[in-house]
Amino acid sequence: MAELEQITWPPAPIRTERLVLREAEARDRATFIELFASPEVGTYLGGPRPRDELERAVPETPGRRPGVFVIELDGTMIGTVELNRRDAEHRSQVLPDTGAADLGYQLLPEAWGHGYAAEACIAALDWFAEALPGEPVMLCTQTANDRSMRLAAKLGFTEMQRFEEWGAEQWLGVWSSVAPTDTPVPTDNPAST
Repeated sequence: MAELEQITWPPAPIRTERLVLREAEARDRATFIELFASPEVGTYLGGPRPRDELERAVPETPGRRPGVFVIELDGTMIGTVELNRRDAEHRSQVLPDTGAADLGYQLLPEAWGHGYAAEACIAALDWFAEALPGEPVMLCTQTANDRSMRLAAKLGFTEMQRFEEWGAEQWLGVWSSVAPTDTPVPTDNPAST
């Protein structure tokens, strides 16, 4: 299994119809803080963090690591999309041995409902499929998060499991760039074909 850290990073900015996915820059710091402090954004992510704590803790250029893209609309950061491998300490208790990348995304509330999350996630998954062909991607969300559940289905994630964690029912799905084979399965009875 190849590591995200072995991929040439950052890639050239990825342009979609309306968005640019790019590496984080120092000018994005205020938006990162806004994302982490937002009660709406934090609803299914453990809640918002205190702004004063974030002002002290968030580095000058946050999110600058392989797999993290800033989502930009008309020159302004509106969120992030990332593909990260969880270290052993933070892997799901359900699939502790998988090194699959996790897809995650956060958008400012004013960017919700315009299809930006889907557009950004599709672009990130396409990039990932080209960089690491055949590698699966996991997505975990609370089942109560209707928007994320709909997006997971739209992106083609297949449910693997539901489980309880952090006091809520979680949904775990998998995506792969490898299409299922259309080859017929051989049978023992030649007359049945």
